[in-house]
Amino acid sequence: MSRTDFIGQGKTIGIIGGGQLGQMMAISAKYSGMKVITLDPTPNCPCGQVADDQIVANYSDTSAIEELAERSDVLTYEFENVDLKALEDVKDKVAIPQGTKLLYITKHRIREKNFLRSAGCQTAPYIPVKNKSDLQAAVKTIGYNCVLKTCEGGYDGHGQEVLHSDADLTNDHIKQILSTGDCILEGWVPFKVEASVMVARNAMGEVSVFPVSENYNKDEILHMSIVPARISPDVYQKAQKIAVQIAEAIDLRGILGVEMFVLNNGEIYINELAPRPHNSGHYSIEACNFSQFDLHDRAICNWPLPKIKLMSKVVMVNVLGQHVAGIHKIIAEKRGWHFHDYGKAEIRHNRKMGHVTILTDNIAKTISDINATHIWDR
Repeated sequence: MSRTDFIGQGKTIGIIGGGQLGQMMAISAKYSGMKVITLDPTPNCPCGQVADDQIVANYSDTSAIEELAERSDVLTYEFENVDLKALEDVKDKVAIPQGTKLLYITKHRIREKNFLRSAGCQTAPYIPVKNKSDLQAAVKTIGYNCVLKTCEGGYDGHGQEVLHSDADLTNDHIKQILSTGDCILEGWVPFKVEASVMVARNAMGEVSVFPVSENYNKDEILHMSIVPARISPDVYQKAQKIAVQIAEAIDLRGILGVEMFVLNNGEIYINELAPRPHNSGHYSIEACNFSQFDLHDRAICNWPLPKIKLMSKVVMVNVLGQHVAGIHKIIAEKRGWHFHDYGKAEIRHNRKMGHVTILTDNIAKTISDINATHIWDR
Protein backbone atom coordinates (compact mmCIF):
# COMPACT_ATOMS: atom_id res chain seq x y z
CA MET A 1 0.00 0.00 0.00
CA SER A 2 1.08 3.57 -0.62
CA ARG A 3 -0.06 7.16 -0.10
CA THR A 4 -2.67 6.51 -2.83
CA ASP A 5 -4.53 4.43 -0.24
CA PHE A 6 -5.49 7.61 1.61
CA ILE A 7 -9.19 7.57 2.54
CA GLY A 8 -10.36 11.12 3.05
CA GLN A 9 -13.05 12.88 5.02
CA GLY A 10 -16.61 12.09 4.03
CA LYS A 11 -15.84 8.47 3.21
CA THR A 12 -17.42 5.55 5.07
CA ILE A 13 -15.82 3.25 7.63
CA GLY A 14 -17.56 -0.12 7.98
CA ILE A 15 -17.17 -1.73 11.41
CA ILE A 16 -17.80 -5.42 12.00
CA GLY A 17 -19.07 -5.53 15.57
CA GLY A 18 -21.25 -3.07 17.42
CA GLY A 19 -19.97 -3.11 21.00
CA GLN A 20 -18.24 -0.40 23.00
CA LEU A 21 -15.00 -0.54 21.00
CA GLY A 22 -16.95 -0.01 17.80
CA GLN A 23 -18.88 2.77 19.49
CA MET A 24 -15.73 4.64 20.47
CA MET A 25 -14.20 4.05 17.01
CA ALA A 26 -17.35 5.53 15.50
CA ILE A 27 -17.37 8.58 17.77
CA SER A 28 -13.76 9.30 16.81
CA ALA A 29 -14.56 8.79 13.13
CA LYS A 30 -17.51 11.18 13.30
CA TYR A 31 -15.33 13.86 14.89
CA SER A 32 -12.95 13.40 11.95
CA GLY A 33 -15.65 13.90 9.36
CA MET A 34 -16.16 10.26 8.40
CA LYS A 35 -19.35 8.26 7.99
CA VAL A 36 -19.82 4.96 9.84
CA ILE A 37 -21.87 1.82 9.24
CA THR A 38 -21.77 -1.04 11.73
CA LEU A 39 -22.78 -4.69 11.44
CA ASP A 40 -24.14 -6.28 14.60
CA PRO A 41 -27.02 -8.68 15.40
CA THR A 42 -28.34 -6.55 18.28
CA PRO A 43 -30.60 -3.66 17.22
CA ASN A 44 -29.52 -0.29 18.63
CA CYS A 45 -26.21 -1.76 19.81
CA PRO A 46 -23.66 0.65 21.36
CA CYS A 47 -22.00 1.37 18.02
CA GLY A 48 -25.36 1.56 16.25
CA GLN A 49 -26.41 4.34 18.62
CA VAL A 50 -23.74 6.69 17.22
CA ALA A 51 -23.16 5.35 13.68
CA ASP A 52 -24.85 6.67 10.55
CA ASP A 53 -26.46 3.27 10.01
CA GLN A 54 -26.52 -0.27 11.31
CA ILE A 55 -26.94 -3.53 9.43
CA VAL A 56 -28.73 -5.85 11.86
CA ALA A 57 -27.46 -9.33 11.05
CA ASN A 58 -25.31 -12.11 12.43
CA TYR A 59 -21.58 -11.95 11.84
CA SER A 60 -21.82 -15.22 9.92
CA ASP A 61 -24.30 -13.71 7.44
CA THR A 62 -22.20 -13.49 4.27
CA SER A 63 -24.77 -11.39 2.42
CA ALA A 64 -24.68 -8.86 5.28
CA ILE A 65 -20.85 -8.73 5.15
CA GLU A 66 -21.12 -8.16 1.39
CA GLU A 67 -23.62 -5.34 1.93
CA LEU A 68 -21.34 -3.73 4.50
CA ALA A 69 -18.41 -3.98 2.08
CA GLU A 70 -20.39 -2.47 -0.79
CA ARG A 71 -21.53 0.48 1.34
CA SER A 72 -18.11 1.17 2.89
CA ASP A 73 -14.83 2.61 1.65
CA VAL A 74 -12.75 0.83 4.30
CA LEU A 75 -13.56 -2.13 6.53
CA THR A 76 -12.39 -2.79 10.09
CA TYR A 77 -13.47 -4.83 13.11
CA GLU A 78 -13.73 -4.49 16.89
CA PHE A 79 -13.01 -8.10 17.92
CA GLU A 80 -10.87 -11.06 16.85
CA ASN A 81 -13.55 -13.62 16.08
CA VAL A 82 -14.24 -12.41 12.56
CA ASP A 83 -14.84 -14.91 9.75
CA LEU A 84 -11.58 -14.86 7.79
CA LYS A 85 -13.20 -16.32 4.68
CA ALA A 86 -15.89 -13.64 4.71
CA LEU A 87 -13.18 -10.96 4.74
CA GLU A 88 -11.28 -12.68 1.94
CA ASP A 89 -14.45 -12.86 -0.14
CA VAL A 90 -15.00 -9.08 -0.03
CA LYS A 91 -11.42 -7.84 -0.27
CA ASP A 92 -11.94 -6.85 -3.93
CA LYS A 93 -14.99 -4.74 -3.02
CA VAL A 94 -13.57 -2.65 -0.19
CA ALA A 95 -10.24 -1.65 1.33
CA ILE A 96 -9.29 -3.90 4.25
CA PRO A 97 -5.97 -2.38 5.36
CA GLN A 98 -5.59 -4.73 8.33
CA GLY A 99 -5.88 -7.70 5.98
CA THR A 100 -6.47 -11.22 7.24
CA LYS A 101 -2.93 -12.20 8.32
CA LEU A 102 -3.22 -10.16 11.52
CA LEU A 103 -6.50 -11.85 12.44
CA TYR A 104 -5.21 -15.29 11.43
CA ILE A 105 -2.31 -14.94 13.84
CA THR A 106 -4.02 -13.26 16.79
CA LYS A 107 -7.25 -15.28 16.89
CA HIS A 108 -5.34 -18.50 17.66
CA ARG A 109 -3.09 -18.58 20.71
CA ILE A 110 -0.56 -21.10 19.39
CA ARG A 111 -0.11 -19.22 16.12
CA GLU A 112 0.21 -16.02 18.15
CA LYS A 113 2.86 -17.46 20.44
CA ASN A 114 4.78 -18.87 17.46
CA PHE A 115 4.70 -15.47 15.78
CA LEU A 116 5.88 -13.69 18.93
CA ARG A 117 8.83 -16.06 19.28
CA SER A 118 9.71 -15.56 15.61
CA ALA A 119 9.59 -11.78 16.17
CA GLY A 120 12.21 -12.11 18.88
CA CYS A 121 9.90 -11.73 21.87
CA GLN A 122 9.94 -13.70 25.09
CA THR A 123 6.79 -15.60 26.06
CA ALA A 124 5.76 -18.07 28.72
CA PRO A 125 6.68 -21.68 27.86
CA TYR A 126 3.78 -23.30 26.01
CA ILE A 127 2.68 -26.64 24.58
CA PRO A 128 -0.27 -27.44 22.27
CA VAL A 129 -2.91 -29.63 23.94
CA LYS A 130 -5.86 -31.48 22.38
CA ASN A 131 -6.98 -33.97 25.04
CA LYS A 132 -6.46 -35.16 28.60
CA SER A 133 -3.42 -37.28 27.82
CA ASP A 134 -1.80 -34.33 26.03
CA LEU A 135 -2.54 -32.19 29.07
CA GLN A 136 -1.00 -34.66 31.50
CA ALA A 137 2.15 -34.89 29.38
CA ALA A 138 2.36 -31.12 28.99
CA VAL A 139 2.01 -30.58 32.75
CA LYS A 140 4.95 -32.91 33.36
CA THR A 141 7.07 -30.79 31.04
CA ILE A 142 5.94 -27.30 32.11
CA GLY A 143 5.13 -28.02 35.76
CA TYR A 144 2.82 -26.21 38.17
CA ASN A 145 1.57 -23.53 38.27
CA CYS A 146 0.34 -23.40 34.69
CA VAL A 147 -2.66 -22.19 32.70
CA LEU A 148 -4.84 -24.16 30.29
CA LYS A 149 -6.51 -21.99 27.64
CA THR A 150 -8.66 -22.50 24.59
CA CYS A 151 -6.82 -21.49 21.44
CA GLU A 152 -9.76 -19.51 20.10
CA GLY A 153 -12.69 -17.55 21.45
CA GLY A 154 -11.54 -16.83 25.00
CA TYR A 155 -11.91 -13.36 26.53
CA ASP A 156 -12.12 -11.76 29.98
CA GLY A 157 -11.08 -15.00 31.67
CA HIS A 158 -13.45 -17.22 29.70
CA GLY A 159 -11.92 -20.38 28.30
CA GLN A 160 -9.00 -20.66 30.73
CA GLU A 161 -8.14 -22.24 34.05
CA VAL A 162 -5.11 -22.04 36.34
CA LEU A 163 -3.77 -25.44 37.42
CA HIS A 164 -2.04 -25.69 40.79
CA SER A 165 -1.80 -29.47 41.28
CA ASP A 166 -2.83 -32.85 39.85
CA ALA A 167 -6.16 -32.50 41.65
CA ASP A 168 -7.11 -29.71 39.25
CA LEU A 169 -6.78 -31.95 36.20
CA THR A 170 -10.16 -33.57 36.81
CA ASN A 171 -12.34 -30.53 37.49
CA ASP A 172 -15.32 -29.92 35.23
CA HIS A 173 -14.01 -26.65 33.80
CA ILE A 174 -10.87 -28.40 32.54
CA LYS A 175 -13.04 -30.98 30.79
CA GLN A 176 -15.11 -28.21 29.26
CA ILE A 177 -12.02 -26.38 27.96
CA LEU A 178 -10.56 -29.57 26.46
CA SER A 179 -13.86 -30.31 24.72
CA THR A 180 -13.46 -27.17 22.58
CA GLY A 181 -10.65 -28.68 20.50
CA ASP A 182 -7.25 -27.00 20.17
CA CYS A 183 -5.92 -25.77 23.52
CA ILE A 184 -2.64 -24.49 24.87
CA LEU A 185 -0.90 -25.03 28.21
CA GLU A 186 1.22 -22.08 29.30
CA GLY A 187 3.70 -21.89 32.12
CA TRP A 188 2.99 -19.41 34.91
CA VAL A 189 5.01 -16.20 34.65
CA PRO A 190 6.00 -14.77 38.08
CA PHE A 191 5.39 -11.18 37.04
CA LYS A 192 5.81 -8.03 39.08
CA VAL A 193 3.53 -5.89 36.90
CA GLU A 194 0.99 -6.60 34.20
CA ALA A 195 1.30 -3.94 31.54
CA SER A 196 0.15 -3.08 28.05
CA VAL A 197 1.11 -0.77 25.24
CA MET A 198 -1.05 0.43 22.36
CA VAL A 199 0.80 0.92 19.09
CA ALA A 200 -0.49 2.18 15.74
CA ARG A 201 0.97 1.95 12.24
CA ASN A 202 -0.29 3.09 8.84
CA ALA A 203 0.36 1.95 5.27
CA MET A 204 3.19 4.48 4.91
CA GLY A 205 5.02 2.71 7.73
CA GLU A 206 4.57 5.53 10.25
CA VAL A 207 4.36 4.28 13.82
CA SER A 208 2.93 5.93 16.94
CA VAL A 209 3.30 4.35 20.35
CA PHE A 210 1.22 5.11 23.45
CA PRO A 211 2.34 5.32 27.08
CA VAL A 212 2.73 2.12 29.06
CA SER A 213 -0.32 1.16 31.12
CA GLU A 214 -0.06 -0.67 34.45
CA ASN A 215 -3.03 -3.03 34.73
CA TYR A 216 -4.88 -4.82 37.52
CA ASN A 217 -7.46 -7.55 37.06
CA LYS A 218 -10.30 -8.89 39.19
CA ASP A 219 -11.82 -12.26 38.29
CA GLU A 220 -9.67 -12.26 35.12
CA ILE A 221 -11.32 -9.02 33.90
CA LEU A 222 -9.42 -5.76 33.68
CA HIS A 223 -10.31 -3.68 36.73
CA MET A 224 -7.96 -0.71 36.69
CA SER A 225 -5.29 0.85 34.50
CA ILE A 226 -2.72 3.34 35.79
CA VAL A 227 -0.79 5.49 33.33
CA PRO A 228 2.11 5.98 33.20
CA ALA A 229 3.05 2.57 34.53
CA ARG A 230 5.10 2.74 37.71
CA ILE A 231 8.16 0.94 36.35
CA SER A 232 11.73 2.07 35.80
CA PRO A 233 12.47 4.37 32.83
CA ASP A 234 14.61 1.68 31.17
CA VAL A 235 11.86 -0.95 31.40
CA TYR A 236 9.27 1.61 30.27
CA GLN A 237 11.25 2.38 27.12
CA LYS A 238 11.88 -1.31 26.55
CA ALA A 239 8.13 -2.02 26.67
CA GLN A 240 7.41 0.64 24.06
CA LYS A 241 10.29 -0.57 21.89
CA ILE A 242 8.96 -4.14 21.95
CA ALA A 243 5.49 -2.95 20.96
CA VAL A 244 6.96 -1.15 17.94
CA GLN A 245 9.04 -4.22 17.12
CA ILE A 246 5.89 -6.36 17.04
CA ALA A 247 4.01 -3.80 14.93
CA GLU A 248 6.80 -3.83 12.35
CA ALA A 249 7.10 -7.62 12.35
CA ILE A 250 3.38 -8.10 11.73
CA ASP A 251 3.24 -5.26 9.14
CA LEU A 252 0.51 -3.62 11.19
CA ARG A 253 -2.25 -1.40 9.78
CA GLY A 254 -4.42 0.10 12.49
CA ILE A 255 -3.88 -0.24 16.21
CA LEU A 256 -2.60 -3.16 18.26
CA GLY A 257 -2.77 -3.85 21.98
CA VAL A 258 0.32 -5.60 23.34
CA GLU A 259 -0.24 -7.24 26.74
CA MET A 260 2.93 -7.83 28.77
CA PHE A 261 4.30 -9.31 31.95
CA VAL A 262 7.11 -7.33 33.59
CA LEU A 263 9.32 -9.47 35.84
CA ASN A 264 11.24 -8.39 38.92
CA ASN A 265 14.51 -8.38 36.95
CA GLY A 266 13.05 -6.09 34.28
CA GLU A 267 12.58 -8.79 31.68
CA ILE A 268 9.41 -8.53 29.61
CA TYR A 269 7.29 -11.47 28.45
CA ILE A 270 4.53 -10.89 25.91
CA ASN A 271 1.23 -12.42 26.96
CA GLU A 272 -1.29 -11.65 24.20
CA LEU A 273 -2.00 -9.36 21.27
CA ALA A 274 -5.27 -7.56 20.56
CA PRO A 275 -5.63 -6.52 16.88
CA ARG A 276 -7.92 -3.61 17.76
CA PRO A 277 -8.41 -0.97 20.44
CA HIS A 278 -8.03 -2.42 23.93
CA ASN A 279 -9.76 -1.84 27.26
CA SER A 280 -6.49 -0.71 28.86
CA GLY A 281 -6.19 2.07 26.27
CA HIS A 282 -9.48 3.81 27.10
CA TYR A 283 -7.64 6.32 29.31
CA SER A 284 -6.26 7.90 26.14
CA ILE A 285 -9.60 9.57 25.30
CA GLU A 286 -9.09 12.16 28.05
CA ALA A 287 -5.42 11.81 28.91
CA CYS A 288 -3.66 11.97 25.53
CA ASN A 289 -3.55 14.43 22.66
CA PHE A 290 -5.02 11.69 20.44
CA SER A 291 -6.91 8.61 21.64
CA GLN A 292 -6.31 5.01 20.63
CA PHE A 293 -9.54 5.23 18.59
CA ASP A 294 -8.33 8.35 16.78
CA LEU A 295 -5.11 6.56 15.88
CA HIS A 296 -6.87 3.40 14.73
CA ASP A 297 -9.15 5.35 12.41
CA ARG A 298 -6.28 7.48 11.10
CA ALA A 299 -4.09 4.42 10.53
CA ILE A 300 -6.63 2.38 8.57
CA CYS A 301 -7.40 5.46 6.45
CA ASN A 302 -3.65 6.03 5.92
CA TRP A 303 -3.63 9.50 7.46
CA PRO A 304 -0.39 10.82 8.97
CA LEU A 305 0.11 9.61 12.54
CA PRO A 306 0.92 12.12 15.29
CA LYS A 307 3.36 11.56 18.13
CA ILE A 308 1.36 10.64 21.21
CA LYS A 309 1.68 12.86 24.27
CA LEU A 310 0.38 12.00 27.73
CA MET A 311 -1.23 15.22 28.97
CA SER A 312 -1.87 14.03 32.53
CA LYS A 313 -1.36 11.09 34.82
CA VAL A 314 -4.53 9.05 34.78
CA VAL A 315 -6.43 6.17 36.35
CA MET A 316 -9.10 4.26 34.42
CA VAL A 317 -11.45 1.85 36.19
CA ASN A 318 -13.98 -0.46 34.55
CA VAL A 319 -17.69 -0.40 35.36
CA LEU A 320 -19.21 -3.90 35.26
CA GLY A 321 -22.85 -4.83 35.67
CA GLN A 322 -22.58 -5.13 39.46
CA HIS A 323 -21.10 -1.61 39.67
CA VAL A 324 -23.76 0.28 37.71
CA ALA A 325 -26.07 1.10 40.62
CA GLY A 326 -23.18 2.44 42.67
CA ILE A 327 -21.91 4.56 39.80
CA HIS A 328 -25.34 6.11 39.29
CA LYS A 329 -25.35 7.18 42.94
CA ILE A 330 -22.03 9.04 42.83
CA ILE A 331 -22.17 10.76 39.43
CA ALA A 332 -23.42 13.98 41.04
CA GLU A 333 -20.63 13.89 43.63
CA LYS A 334 -17.50 13.35 41.53
CA ARG A 335 -16.69 16.59 39.79
CA GLY A 336 -13.46 15.45 38.13
CA TRP A 337 -14.51 11.97 37.04
CA HIS A 338 -15.24 11.23 33.39
CA PHE A 339 -18.12 8.71 33.21
CA HIS A 340 -18.50 6.60 30.07
CA ASP A 341 -21.73 4.61 29.68
CA TYR A 342 -21.69 2.22 26.71
CA GLY A 343 -25.47 2.22 26.38
CA LYS A 344 -25.95 -1.54 26.67
CA ALA A 345 -29.58 -2.48 27.18
CA GLU A 346 -29.00 -5.47 29.45
CA ILE A 347 -27.07 -5.21 32.71
CA ARG A 348 -25.31 -8.45 33.68
CA HIS A 349 -22.81 -9.44 36.35
CA ASN A 350 -19.23 -9.03 35.06
CA ARG A 351 -20.44 -7.48 31.80
CA LYS A 352 -18.54 -4.35 30.80
CA MET A 353 -21.07 -1.52 30.99
CA GLY A 354 -18.75 1.49 30.97
CA HIS A 355 -15.63 2.96 32.49
CA VAL A 356 -14.49 5.93 34.55
CA THR A 357 -11.40 8.00 33.74
CA ILE A 358 -9.79 10.25 36.34
CA LEU A 359 -7.02 12.69 35.44
CA THR A 360 -4.77 13.23 38.43
CA ASP A 361 -1.48 14.50 39.77
CA ASN A 362 -1.60 12.03 42.65
CA ILE A 363 -2.09 8.40 41.64
CA ALA A 364 -2.11 7.04 45.20
CA LYS A 365 -4.80 9.49 46.34
CA THR A 366 -6.95 8.75 43.28
CA ILE A 367 -6.79 5.01 43.92
CA SER A 368 -7.72 5.71 47.54
CA ASP A 369 -10.70 7.79 46.37
CA ILE A 370 -11.83 4.96 44.09
CA ASN A 371 -11.57 2.41 46.90
CA ALA A 372 -13.41 4.71 49.33
CA THR A 373 -16.57 4.53 47.21
CA HIS A 374 -16.73 0.74 47.88
CA ILE A 375 -18.35 0.37 44.45
CA TRP A 376 -15.64 -2.01 43.32
CA ASP A 377 -15.46 -4.09 46.51
CA ARG A 378 -15.64 -7.80 45.76
